[in-house]
Amino acid sequence: MSDRTATADAFIEMAHRIVWATVATVDGHGRPRSRILHPLWVREGDGLIGWITTGPTPPKVAHLAHSPFVSVTYWSPEHDTCTAECRAEWRNDDATRTAVWDAFKEAPAPVGYDPAIVPPWKDGPLSDAFGVLHLTPWRLRVFPGTVLLGQGGEVRTWAEG
Repeated sequence: MSDRTATADAFIEMAHRIVWATVATVDGHGRPRSRILHPLWVREGDGLIGWITTGPTPPKVAHLAHSPFVSVTYWSPEHDTCTAECRAEWRNDDATRTAVWDAFKEAPAPVGYDPAIVPPWKDGPLSDAFGVLHLTPWRLRVFPGTVLLGQGGEVRTWAEG
């Protein structure tokens, strides 16, 4: 198993256990803006991709038009943290929105859920209020809290050239 594969597997395990992530974008003035979102990560080859269901709000659309990159960080009370630095792009064609909607519905708990429980999305994946972000990581870091607390474990990092 390659280091990239092992890091991707460790990242998915931790991210899907924690579920909610802080996702930061950068606005047109170079200022960061963070929000809490719920990504789903999927293995692709020896790496992974991420999907986020979210409203395509004017700030998110403008931020990603200015700088199509996000930082996605998870934290648990045990001080487990993992971060994916990613290229982000909207994928709002009907087929992708439907496929990602279904992927979230079919994913195991706790990361899986029915997006229809979110009031603006009650009309389904083709609602104008429902958007999909595709994430392509170029850097992953997985930092178990046990390392921070001196109790063993391994910090894993992978980055593209």
